[in-house]
Amino acid sequence: MFNNIMVPVDLAHLEALEPALSVVADLAKQYDAHITYVSVTANTPTSVARTPQEYAQKLEAFAQERHKVHGQPVSSKVYSSTDPMANIDTLLEKAIDEVGADLVMMATHLPRHLDIVIPSHGGKVATHTNASVFLIRLAQ
Repeated sequence: MFNNIMVPVDLAHLEALEPALSVVADLAKQYDAHITYVSVTANTPTSVARTPQEYAQKLEAFAQERHKVHGQPVSSKVYSSTDPMANIDTLLEKAIDEVGADLVMMATHLPRHLDIVIPSHGGKVATHTNASVFLIRLAQ
């Protein structure tokens, strides 16, 4: 049913993503799917990497570590932006098309009142793509 699962990853918050990554691994095994880890980073130095190229190397290392855990084929793709928070939804939508994802699995927070004003990234991405979007709620 699914051939390529795209997983948005923020390397600065990996500990929060772990429950979602386990679900991704299980589903990828079930469907013998490829997993593409995608990140959006700043063009300027961050707490994770000094350059987008260094960030891309760290994301690829992360993808290879995950491959050792679940055994499914992996790849990674990084997008850099002058304003990642403002551009993340558009860049994730672009990534879905570029990597050929038929499923996007995203970790997300529990609903909050603020979501009325600022919708979640997952909700926004789901309304702008033909790929299925699976939001995995993180325990709070």
